[in-house]
Formats: sequence, structure tokens, C-alpha cells
Amino acid sequence: MARSMKAYTDDYLQLAEAGESVAQLQLGLLYSTGQKGVPLDYVTAHKWLNLAAVRGSDEAKLLRTELAGVMSREEISEAQRQAREWVSTH
Repeated sequence: MARSMKAYTDDYLQLAEAGESVAQLQLGLLYSTGQKGVPLDYVTAHKWLNLAAVRGSDEAKLLRTELAGVMSREEISEAQRQAREWVSTH
């Protein structure tokens, strides 16, 4: 039986919250495209890509830069604030 999309994204979320950069990258991709039942959310996508980039993911760095090109300064600022908050609580 196929797993639900929610279970699929919940797995990534659990790993991302544990600091796994590959899962953070995947969540960034999902939020930036609105796939697999994840709502389209550039701020959240940027946050996860930023966290993966800080952990050394070159792909996340590239995608974060591309995504920032379609975001407002306020959105980028909020994504960076959320990433800093995440780091301070994990």
C-alpha cells in the first residue's frame, strides 16, 4: 500500500527538525513548488534552504539564491528571521 503524502512530508519534517541537511533541502524544494501536499510557501522554503546551505549543501545555496529572486525583501527578511529562530531553538 502506498504511503500517504502527509506521511511522506512528515518524514522529511522529522529529519529536517533533527538537522538533516538533505531533508531540509527536500523540504525547501517541496515548499518552493507546492508539491506532495505541501502548500506553496516561499518564506518557509527559503528558511529550509538556508538551513541546508549553512550545513554545506551547495544545491541549497543555489536554489536559495534563485528563490530569493522572486521574493520581496520583507519575505527574505522573514525567512532569515525564522531560520535564526530555528537555529537558536535546536
